[in-house]
Amino acid sequence: MRRHQTSAWPLGLAYAALIAYASLYPFSGWRDQGISAWAFLASPWPRWWTEFDLTANALGYAPLGFLLSLGWLRRGGRSGERARKLPAVGLATLAAALLSLAMEAGQSFLPARVPSNLDFGLNVAGALAGAALAAGLELAGAIDHWSRFRDRWFVSDSRGALVLLALWPFALLFPASVPFGLGQVFERLENALADWLLDTPFLEWLPVRDVELQPLVPLVELLCVGLGVLVPALLGFSVMSSLKRRAAFAAFTIAAGVLATALSAALSWGPVHAWSWLTLPVAVGLLGGLAGSLLLVALPRRACAALLLLAVTVHLSLLNQAPASAYFADTLATWEQGRFIRFHGLAQWLGWLWPFATLAYVLTRLAMPDAAAANAPVPAADPGPGR
Repeated sequence: MRRHQTSAWPLGLAYAALIAYASLYPFSGWRDQGISAWAFLASPWPRWWTEFDLTANALGYAPLGFLLSLGWLRRGGRSGERARKLPAVGLATLAAALLSLAMEAGQSFLPARVPSNLDFGLNVAGALAGAALAAGLELAGAIDHWSRFRDRWFVSDSRGALVLLALWPFALLFPASVPFGLGQVFERLENALADWLLDTPFLEWLPVRDVELQPLVPLVELLCVGLGVLVPALLGFSVMSSLKRRAAFAAFTIAAGVLATALSAALSWGPVHAWSWLTLPVAVGLLGGLAGSLLLVALPRRACAALLLLAVTVHLSLLNQAPASAYFADTLATWEQGRFIRFHGLAQWLGWLWPFATLAYVLTRLAMPDAAAANAPVPAADPGPGR
C-alpha cells in the first residue's frame, strides 16, 4: 500500500510565505537609510518592548521550526531511520534563522518597521523550540501514531486536502463580514485596482457594477453560513470513505470552525463579545450546514468533490455581491493599526485565498483520470480489525 506523503512541507512553505508577508507589510515607502541592512545585528537591544512583542516573535516562528523539522524527519522510511535524522532540528532552525535574518534586513528599508536583534534572537529561539518539539514527538512515536490514524481515516492522496483543512481554522481568525464568509475580496480588489489605475487612461477599462451593492438579507446570510461550514466538510469527504468517520469529521470540523470564529471575535472586540456573532441566522445556518453534511456522508468521493466545487462557487458569488459592513471596516482598522498588525497578513491572506485554493485543488482532482475506487460505493461501516 502506498504511504501518505507528509503534509509538513507544503504547510511549512505556506507558513514561511505568510511570515514574509507579515514581516514586510505594508510594502510601501521603501527607502535606503544609508546604513547596512545588517547593522541591527550589532545594535544595542531595544529600550522599549512589551510582553506581547516577545511572545509574538518567539511563538511566531515555532510552527515553522516544527513543520520544517517534521518534514525532514519524515523523509525516511521506517521510524528507526527517521529517529537517526536528528540533524533535521539543526537544518530547520538554520532555515528559519536565515528567513528571519532576511526579513529583519528587509525591514531596514521600510519606515513602518524597525529591525531588531532581539526579534531575530526570539525568532531563532522559537524555531529551535518548535524543531526540538517535532524531534521529541518523533522519537516518542507520536508522529507514527498520527501516521497510522491518517492511514485509517484518509485515502493515500489526501495531502492537499489535509493541508487546506489544517489552514481553515486559521483562515477564520481574520474577522469576516459574514461568519465563515471566506473569500469576500471583490469589493476591496475593485477599490485597489481603481487606486492603482488612478490618473491613467486604463482607469476607464475597469469594469464597474451597474447596481449598488446591497447588504445580505438574513436568508442569504443564513445560506452563506451554511455553505461556509459545508465546504470543509465536503473537502474532507472527498478524501474519506467511512460513513461513521465522515460524520464524526463533519461534527469536529464545524466545532473547530465555531471555536476559531469565537476566538476571532474575542481578539477583535474583547472576550465579552466572543459570541456576539452568533445571531439567529448564523445559528440556523450552522445547524443547516451540519445537517446537510450529515445527509451527504454516503456520497462517493468524486461526487463530493463535484458538489464541493458547486458549493464554493455559489458561496463566493453570494458573498461578493454584498458590501462589507461598517462594523467590519471598523474591525479591520483595529487589526491594521493595532497590535494585530503582526498577524494582519497571516490571517488576512488565508481568509482571502483559502476558497480559491480549494477551488484550484478540487478542479485538479476532478481533472485527474477517474479511478475505479473514486466512484465505488461508500462502505456502510468501518472494516473490522485485520480485514
